Amino acid sequence: MSPLECPYDDRSVGTRNFLVLFCVISVMTIFLFITLAAQLSAANVAFAEQPCKSTVVGDVRIEHFESKMYGTQMTVRVWLPIGYVDAANANRKYPTLYMFDGQTLFDECTAFHGEHELQVDETVTKLVSEQQIPPIIVVGIDGSSKRNYEYSPYRDPISDPRAPEPIGKRLPSFLADEVVPFVSSRYRVSDDPAHTGIGGTSLGASAALYVALNRPDLFRLLLIESPNLLLGNGQLLRDTAFIVRAPDRVAIGVGTTEVNFPKIEEYLAPLGLAERDTDPGAVRMVETLVSNLKGAYFKRPNIMLVVQPGATHSSQYWAQRLPDAIRFLYGNAEPKQ
Repeated sequence: MSPLECPYDDRSVGTRNFLVLFCVISVMTIFLFITLAAQLSAANVAFAEQPCKSTVVGDVRIEHFESKMYGTQMTVRVWLPIGYVDAANANRKYPTLYMFDGQTLFDECTAFHGEHELQVDETVTKLVSEQQIPPIIVVGIDGSSKRNYEYSPYRDPISDPRAPEPIGKRLPSFLADEVVPFVSSRYRVSDDPAHTGIGGTSLGASAALYVALNRPDLFRLLLIESPNLLLGNGQLLRDTAFIVRAPDRVAIGVGTTEVNFPKIEEYLAPLGLAERDTDPGAVRMVETLVSNLKGAYFKRPNIMLVVQPGATHSSQYWAQRLPDAIRFLYGNAEPKQ
């Protein structure tokens, strides 16, 4: 007899009726269970296949170009302010901020796994609407799967001594010869270095610092959050120790618990380090960088340093610090006509 068949024999009518009723209830229960399971399965599939909903605020244009320097296609994401397409602004050029890791800037759907978008679009929209800064253009330069190799101007002998020699020293030329010409041929970005910034977070911040030091003719505003200053065992600090010209304005942010992550001690132990050394050391390195930049022989910059208590090395805190940083850099910027 199959599980869905009800017994029928020559037992008493009462017994037989009870068995039939019991069997009918059992069959109905099994049927309802199968139906519910199918509905839940379908719902789970639908939920899993539901596409990510974009969180972009405003007008972001995604552009691609072939890089001769890297031999591959590069992507830039250009965020345009309200009014950019108005006929009244047809000849207007806008202060501009170029940032590394472009896929992390505007959209939760393209942010790095385990991180969140930096909400640059929301931040700039609010600052402009409150007239704290003039309308600006933000250009995000996407990173690739070889981010460490391409963004690092120096090897990291502290945490990755066996890595191949990186190619981050190409970045100033990449920006000057490929990115800026490509973007400026399509959008009304500023050609005034005093109103043009370069920025990034973590390794992207280190890349931005290196570019700003080597191309002050293009970028005189600098935004760096939690820069990786381990590169070259502190080489970026030595690069700025006797600097002739610094950027005009620099916004720097760092947390007091940059490396406070689960099981961090297990990671640091083989390196002969402990969190009690690395957290205060990260802050001291940034403070040394600030001191170095302020000691420039020809141009001493205005610098805003934010040391955020309890902040770790994550997008959550970078996003929190961005409004003040962008306001500081662009608050007095006037678009060049």
